[in-house]
Amino acid sequence: MSIKRIGIMTGGGDCPGLNAVIRAVVLKAHAKGWEVMGIEDATEGLMDLSYRAPRGNRLLTPAMVDDILTRGGTILGTSNRSDPFRYVVDGKETDLSARAVENYRALGLDALISVGGDGSMRIAQRLGELGLSIVGVPKTIDQDLGATDYTFGFNTAVQTATDAIDRLRDTAISHDRVMVLEVMGRNAGWIALCSAMAGGAHVCIIPEIPYRLEPVIAKIRGRREQGQPFSLVVIAEGARPADGEQSFEGERQLGAMPKLFGAGYRLGAQLQPRLELEVRVTVLGHIQRGGSPTQFDRILGTRFGTAAVDAVEGGKFGCMVALRTPEIVTVPIAEACANERLVDPGGQLVQAARDVGICFGDA
Repeated sequence: MSIKRIGIMTGGGDCPGLNAVIRAVVLKAHAKGWEVMGIEDATEGLMDLSYRAPRGNRLLTPAMVDDILTRGGTILGTSNRSDPFRYVVDGKETDLSARAVENYRALGLDALISVGGDGSMRIAQRLGELGLSIVGVPKTIDQDLGATDYTFGFNTAVQTATDAIDRLRDTAISHDRVMVLEVMGRNAGWIALCSAMAGGAHVCIIPEIPYRLEPVIAKIRGRREQGQPFSLVVIAEGARPADGEQSFEGERQLGAMPKLFGAGYRLGAQLQPRLELEVRVTVLGHIQRGGSPTQFDRILGTRFGTAAVDAVEGGKFGCMVALRTPEIVTVPIAEACANERLVDPGGQLVQAARDVGICFGDA
């Protein structure tokens, strides 16, 4: 297959490292004599060629990506509400996949590189089944894709959360407070666990280990009795009590995932009446998604981008590039979507956290 023009799009939530992938794809593809079409706002840019946004679908040149390696976000824009198989039109879900396929061909694309998380990979797989030549690149701060050792964006998010814990420690010590920090991760507790360990938190509540209040209260009271009248608690947004459910914000909107929110405030409200200390809650939120990527995420994004171009050249469509340390390999997109990576409650990482005194609220 002779390649003349490829497309690249970024889907799902933004995260640090997306621009590193775009840059790598453009630089390597141009060195091969290929054109690279940037698709605006994920599959939104494939729905209709008359689609207009501030940037718009356009050919990307090396000069256009020269200075984007250190920038967060994505110069192509992104969307987590653009599933062409369930696109919301006038309040109803409509299948516009045929239009996406038609416009892919109208743009003269020989292949498409789709950068995204599990939702974007499922869309890419289905579009591939309709005849599009697609290569996937894994992206998520949640670190919940089982087919790759790491996804770019995760390392930066953990660093951001760790920095927040360091700052909260200062004010917790100053005021003898219990500081509760809610972090992202959806159903996976990787950000919470890793930042809690790196930041020296005393309690870590993750979705994989349903919690009870009594062990958390006992941990905090025990620290006070030992002359440490402050505590740091990290809780994942998807955490749930042993006798309850996850916390959600509002009703689910068509074409969008339900919004996890309130786990930290719920825990704080339950702890305050039971403790003699002041409890304060901080929700880190989208701060975890922004900012300049760490060197790890810049390098991994670059490696993924160049490997995706290699996969296109090798005709490895329907596959996703993945890190199997130390190598970058390709795996079927179907495999990437099938295995969700969650924290193992009995694994070495959790045990190491327990060994240094971190309480998970289960004992």
